[in-house]
Amino acid sequence: MSISSLEQSIYDQEYYTYHLELLAAFSAQVQELPPFNAELPSEDDQEFLAALTLLPQQSHEPGFLEQGQTLMCRVVGSYPHLMPLLYRDLLWFFGGDCLHFMPDEEIAVFQRLDEQREEAKEQQVPFSYKEARAKTMGMH
Repeated sequence: MSISSLEQSIYDQEYYTYHLELLAAFSAQVQELPPFNAELPSEDDQEFLAALTLLPQQSHEPGFLEQGQTLMCRVVGSYPHLMPLLYRDLLWFFGGDCLHFMPDEEIAVFQRLDEQREEAKEQQVPFSYKEARAKTMGMH
């Protein structure tokens, strides 16, 4: 018996929603900090902030993951003071070049979480990404 696409989407939807929430929270935090909270931020800073703020709303559009990857990499290169605020989960979620900024041990943790989610799908058992993440990272 295979899982219907509706059931499959339930497993993936929580994962996707969780990361969109992190993205929105990061964007909100960034807006409060220099250079974005300046009276007249540079055009480059304004464009970056606009793209970051709109990104969660574009989650179903083609190129969403690539644009997210580009913006996360830009944080690393252009706004290193924001790195303590950048959720590591977002680097994993967007993948690609973002993975260069994660140590192997951290990548292994997120791989384990993805494997747990896939196993739950296959076995058709309830799975909470947030709970599994907290447990895996020693928060429970």
